[in-house]
Amino acid sequence: MISIFRTRRLALASLIFVSAFSVCVQANEDRLNVVFFLIDDLGWTDFGCYGSEYYETPRIDAFCAKSMKFTSAYSSGPNCAPTRACLMSGQYTPRHGIYTVTSGARGKAKNRKLVPAPNKTALSPKIHTLGEAFRSAGYATAHLGKWHLGKPDVGGPKEQGFDLNAGGDQKGHPPTYFSPYRNKYLSNGPKGEYLTDRLTDEALAFIDSAVERKKPFFLYFSHFTVHTPIQAKRDVEAKYAERKPAGGHSNAAYAAMVESVDDSVGRVLDKLAAKGLSERTLIVLTSDNGGVGGYVRLGLKNRDITDNAPLRGGKGMLYEGGVRVPLIVSWPGVTKARSVCDVPVTSVDFYPTLAEISKLALPKKQPLDGVSFASLLRGAPASDWKRDAIFWHFPGYLQANSNLGTWRTTPAGAIRSGDLKLIEFFEDDRVELYDLSKDIGETTDLAASRPEEVKRLLGALRGWRRRVSAPMPSRK
Repeated sequence: MISIFRTRRLALASLIFVSAFSVCVQANEDRLNVVFFLIDDLGWTDFGCYGSEYYETPRIDAFCAKSMKFTSAYSSGPNCAPTRACLMSGQYTPRHGIYTVTSGARGKAKNRKLVPAPNKTALSPKIHTLGEAFRSAGYATAHLGKWHLGKPDVGGPKEQGFDLNAGGDQKGHPPTYFSPYRNKYLSNGPKGEYLTDRLTDEALAFIDSAVERKKPFFLYFSHFTVHTPIQAKRDVEAKYAERKPAGGHSNAAYAAMVESVDDSVGRVLDKLAAKGLSERTLIVLTSDNGGVGGYVRLGLKNRDITDNAPLRGGKGMLYEGGVRVPLIVSWPGVTKARSVCDVPVTSVDFYPTLAEISKLALPKKQPLDGVSFASLLRGAPASDWKRDAIFWHFPGYLQANSNLGTWRTTPAGAIRSGDLKLIEFFEDDRVELYDLSKDIGETTDLAASRPEEVKRLLGALRGWRRRVSAPMPSRK
């Protein structure tokens, strides 16, 4: 026979458990979800809200009108893998060692004047990623699409903080955008199913699952689109084929791919609304580097896919066309509709920003190079921004595409401080200086006329390289 005292203790214990569980569920339901859209190779002007008059992006434009639009956002690398590593680690490239894709010894050896610094192709498992920070905080986490930071079985999304991985492997682009996908980490759909649509289906299913489990979620939706191969739905492509080019944009298949991204974002927004999550979900939309284009205007013979005008150059370059990217952020109840921020931010800033907003624990033994821009999202004036500069380091070679010329970039580094940007080319120690407030297209090199500014910025750039132990290419 159970005593009355034991019965009371059991009842009290049950009450405490139920109360604790209820508090936990309520806490989870009150936590802010995060959806992070990373588009591959999307140019700075490829949305209507960023100036395109050829590509149609009505859902993204409407989303932008309710959000904060950044006009001076940058990728921390001029191409895919380094930016993704910077985003996941919160560290500049010299910390994690991923500078480019495959090797920095690209192109013909006879044309390389320097020996590139060693390049890693996988993110170290010792790095506590943004995904791990969310999962450690009790979030359901998902990676969808392009990973490009190592083989999935070694250092893939599931080993780096994500409960779900759909399509992420070591490849930089899909074999095809139509099913069968030939992707070990994404089952085939019906023949002809479009990859962008399929990944969106996976995103909607993940949101449903997280809601059912009453868990806050972090969805890292890393689109393969609009990277090559340029493959689009035929009916959408046909619509653009009848349209006149505008602002350097004229590729009908690419335009149709951009529209598919717009549809994808719209479907996710609709799902959030249907689940009553619109006011409880922070959304980030950006690109991993500049668009593949702008080369013809540099006198390089290549058929551009898009055009980053008025920016100079494109993907693979440290000129603005290679590293300035669109960025739209919606923080419900915080960011003001139609607000615009001109303060320069970059990929390494996402980790500390999302950690601050979501109250994530920061890694104790892992230095973070980024600075939280949560205050900017809250509407703080640019004068309150304390960071002096942002940096790039690219100690290797990127060969040009066919008929483009020899290089997209030789080993180089860059710094932006205020409105000034300096690029240092390591082969011959040449520097270029631009005032972006007056010359966003980087048409007038001021290095010869402003030697004191060159000295100051070059000293800051080299000082930063020493602090982060940045490896340099060596002489042959």
